[in-house]
Amino acid sequence: MTEHTIKRFEDELTALKEKILCMGGLVEKAVRRSMKSVLQVDPGKAQKVIDRDRAINALEVEIDEMTRSMLALRQPAAGDLRLVIATIKIVTDLERSGDLAEGIADAMLQTKDHPIIHTSSLETLAELVIEQVKYALDAFASEDFEKALDCVAKDKKVNKTFKAFQRENLTYLMEDPRQITAGLLASAIGKNLERIGDHAVNIAEMVIYMVKGHDIRHVDHKTAAALISGELSED
Repeated sequence: MTEHTIKRFEDELTALKEKILCMGGLVEKAVRRSMKSVLQVDPGKAQKVIDRDRAINALEVEIDEMTRSMLALRQPAAGDLRLVIATIKIVTDLERSGDLAEGIADAMLQTKDHPIIHTSSLETLAELVIEQVKYALDAFASEDFEKALDCVAKDKKVNKTFKAFQRENLTYLMEDPRQITAGLLASAIGKNLERIGDHAVNIAEMVIYMVKGHDIRHVDHKTAAALISGELSED
């Protein structure tokens, strides 16, 4: 590549990263707003999440086009190739997270006639998941594999909190059958939050791959840390 071509490719990679962060920011806002709509019983906020999901989807298409063009025209190698590959996977997780936030907003609109009474555990779960999403996006922005590892590690607490919420929600349903519809909606919201947390982990794992070249998607956290530190060989 000529110096001019290299500079242009660097600019394209920077633009790609900025698009991912823009999309990530929209997704994070969607998750926050959808949960605020639930906790504050605010249909207006819920409708905003649903209406703005189109912007997330449009960015997904734009980023997909950018990565296809880079692979075809630039033939990236080494770290640049890992960035493009990671981006392809991250954009999918962001789009799905946006859809899950939209699902939370849609469930909220259904609670108008069936309000969710017990929301404290749901709020705790939401706080943990939103923090997880933030960690994943911050790790991508700063290419910080340690923060990405922290995001992965946080998933244990998210899963534990989700299971506790499920048990508590079931108890309320058994005590008062009149709350069955509201309880089912709360369960759907909780499940969507847990899945958003899973997508945040996927993003963090791709950040680790992008920065360190290690694929830790199917290993436990302790093994992942050993691989990254060089204590364990992938051979």
